[in-house]
Amino acid sequence: MHIGLVGLGKMGANMRERIRAAGIEVTGYDRNPEVTDVPSLAALVEALPAGQRVIWVMVPAGAITDGVIDELAGLLGAGDLVIDGGNSFYGDDQRHAEQLAGHGIGFLDVGVSGGVWGLANGYGLMVGGEAALVERVLPVFDALRPQGPREEGFVHAGAVGAGHYAKMVHNGIEYGLMQAYAEGYELLAAKDLITDVHGTMKAWTRGTVVRSWLLDLLVKALEEDRDLEAIDDWVADSGEGRWTVDEAIKLAVPAPVISASLFARFASRQEQSPALKAVAALRQQFGGHAVKSAES
Repeated sequence: MHIGLVGLGKMGANMRERIRAAGIEVTGYDRNPEVTDVPSLAALVEALPAGQRVIWVMVPAGAITDGVIDELAGLLGAGDLVIDGGNSFYGDDQRHAEQLAGHGIGFLDVGVSGGVWGLANGYGLMVGGEAALVERVLPVFDALRPQGPREEGFVHAGAVGAGHYAKMVHNGIEYGLMQAYAEGYELLAAKDLITDVHGTMKAWTRGTVVRSWLLDLLVKALEEDRDLEAIDDWVADSGEGRWTVDEAIKLAVPAPVISASLFARFASRQEQSPALKAVAALRQQFGGHAVKSAES
């Protein structure tokens, strides 16, 4: 089997290596000449066997993914297959599938979880699309997923869009879990009674009901920087947390934890909080409570 891979960043490059280690030939393309195997997208298509080409797209969601798929639609032909493994919005998948179907090209969307650790540990895969297309590239999915039972690291979640929808919800849950661990860390660090914050959290990593890989990673971060002094408190969001909250509103599904964790990230980006200034002003107005001047 021989596949193409577009996008050789932090995840794409590791995915290329893991797939190759499983004995599957991979030709990769990236705009960075230092990592690419071929000089252009057209050259990538030419390098693959005609009629049954498989190209996995692993680039940032939105306009960049749209541009790559637009170009592939003009380069590929009937019987070929495009897989979008980026963090695309699930609503874009049907549009991409219809666009490619007009050229006889198949389409799968795949939610990929594993980050920079995926090379060693494998990637969790959530796939949307036709069963026959999923079966066609199952060897690639088996190469990427973690060792062990397939169903513990791979799912054909449903029709086109299902893979990215599942990954969106996965990331929303991730937001909530990270926020809970972060708040627990701050509570421990704020209490003089606790003299070993790192050790306390490390003691939770086996046997307790809150053990998880995310907790392991937080403990690792604390081992490298006990007080997290080298890291600013500014936190970005990839977009999937917002999409998850939007879906919760559309479907009238209560999601207070995920919503709060998203808003906490917004708060991290404010040097000063206008909302909290208003709260302080109100407390002063109705209760005469003390406030601090802006200069202090």
